[in-house]
Amino acid sequence: MFQKNAQFGFIALIALAMLTRFFPHAPNFTAVGAAAIFGGFAFSKSWKAFLVPVMAMFFSDLLINNVMYAAFYDGFQWFTPGFGYIYSAFILSVLLGKLQQGKFRLFGLLSSGVLSAILFFLITNFGSWQAGILYPKTLSGLMACYAAGLPFFLNQLAGTLVYGSVLFGAAYYFFGLLQVQKVRA
Repeated sequence: MFQKNAQFGFIALIALAMLTRFFPHAPNFTAVGAAAIFGGFAFSKSWKAFLVPVMAMFFSDLLINNVMYAAFYDGFQWFTPGFGYIYSAFILSVLLGKLQQGKFRLFGLLSSGVLSAILFFLITNFGSWQAGILYPKTLSGLMACYAAGLPFFLNQLAGTLVYGSVLFGAAYYFFGLLQVQKVRA
């Protein structure tokens, strides 16, 4: 019975974390990175560790693109522009969470949050530079793209760390440290 409750609870925490994308916030100050790390940490079965946070991200993207930003697109939008870069970085964050499984340690979780934000920044800004027209396709153009993305990186980092604290704190509060470490769904 606890296993099912924990599984439902972890899914609910990830879904709630994705709701932060719908509230007014500074650009990139959401729980996206934290949800990915938490999903990797919380689910011992790899398919759940990846499927739950990726599907939560995908469904929130569908709502954002087709409800909030529908005026910017011609018709239904299945994938966010830059989808491959965004989701690659997101999946790497799930892997960072998997590396922390069974180790509810503050330093490991904090370093996963920092590394998640760095990877997201590097990968998505590279994608923006590579696919976009704002910057020349030179090393200086790439560096200019990264420089322009620094405020977004800082917000991503802060959001990942703040919401990571909330997610892992909620898991600890509702399920207990030993249960989160050993029973994972």
